[in-house]
Amino acid sequence: MPYFYMTQINSPCVRNCCLNEQDVCLGCFRSLEEIKRWGRSDTSSQQKTQILLNATSRQHNNKIKA
Repeated sequence: MPYFYMTQINSPCVRNCCLNEQDVCLGCFRSLEEIKRWGRSDTSSQQKTQILLNATSRQHNNKIKA
């Protein structure tokens, strides 16, 4: 199995959990569904990478609106 399939992607959780009206965490910017999906054993590295990209986009959009 190639090495990149075996790498672990760390959770972006910063232990500052507070959900906004859209159920997005104001600490890591993941949606509630993404947070629940992260810990599941069947969530692939590719799916986790997409979650990180979504969270980064939300964080960027949140800072622009501030």
